[in-house]
Amino acid sequence: MFNGILIEKDEQGYRARLASLAKTQLPAGDVLVSVSYSTLNYKDGLAITGKGPVVRSFPMVPGVDLAGRVEESSHPAFKVGDEVLLNGWGVGEKQWGGLAQKARLNGDWLIPLPAGLTPWQTMAVGTAGYTAMLAIMALEKNGVTPDSGKVLVTGANGGVGHFAIAFLSRLGYRVVASTGRPEETAHLQQLGAAEVINRTVLSAPGRPLGKEQWAAAIDSVGSHTLANVCAGLQYQGTVAACGLAQGMDLPASVAPFILRGVTLAGVDSVMRPRADRVAAWQRLASLADEALLQSISREIPLGQVIETANDLMAGKVRGRVVVDVNR
Repeated sequence: MFNGILIEKDEQGYRARLASLAKTQLPAGDVLVSVSYSTLNYKDGLAITGKGPVVRSFPMVPGVDLAGRVEESSHPAFKVGDEVLLNGWGVGEKQWGGLAQKARLNGDWLIPLPAGLTPWQTMAVGTAGYTAMLAIMALEKNGVTPDSGKVLVTGANGGVGHFAIAFLSRLGYRVVASTGRPEETAHLQQLGAAEVINRTVLSAPGRPLGKEQWAAAIDSVGSHTLANVCAGLQYQGTVAACGLAQGMDLPASVAPFILRGVTLAGVDSVMRPRADRVAAWQRLASLADEALLQSISREIPLGQVIETANDLMAGKVRGRVVVDVNR
């Protein structure tokens, strides 16, 4: 038997609880992982609280990330004792995820633990840092360099925002952070933000085309914010869109795209090909040092996940939450 967070939906309603589970309950897969650490992401918060239609089948163990050691394997790429990492692939939505002490998975979804990072460190980075790096790589692919100009990061107090600010700053970019928590200005500056603006500047309906302010942007907010970001990009600017905290809609004009040659680059972290994952994690290993990870992460035991998920959805959580599933 092992412990895990279990989400159920039946005639009694939608609920999440800490449960004792058996290996026989685990879904099919060719690798069994003894999980060391998982994380609590926004998507996990939606799943646990039921505030978003994340879970596709019930019962479900949430957790879109995990790091651990292979306990059993019939997959040719992995053997017992290998340290592995997983992000995405629908775990925690369609397949039981990482917020449990064991996970049985498709070995094609796993990558080896990146050299230079511990299991705790990979989960301190987690999907948030991995997504931030994919977004930075999307900007670079479109020719954005530190000499191009300022880079805006929206949703600055979220996990993706934190890492985007820190990584961009370390790569030499001048970062403008947008946040709804002005009291966090000093913290964002410590991460590397050169400027901090209030999200109200971007979150309300705006004009189709605004003043050219940023060479590029990483947006995890969507809706009116993303529309205003596009309207404020410089000529041939690029925005990497990777989130929808404000909404899934995009009430924008085509003006930035046809008058300024702006590029809207979508960033998906869930189904990303293996080669992209390995490349992103190699970059992350060189940028995500212990001091940074400790400054933006905190650890909780498995038993505090449900309470913390509710705090996350209420906007009371800053940065990253690492979950030690074995305490």
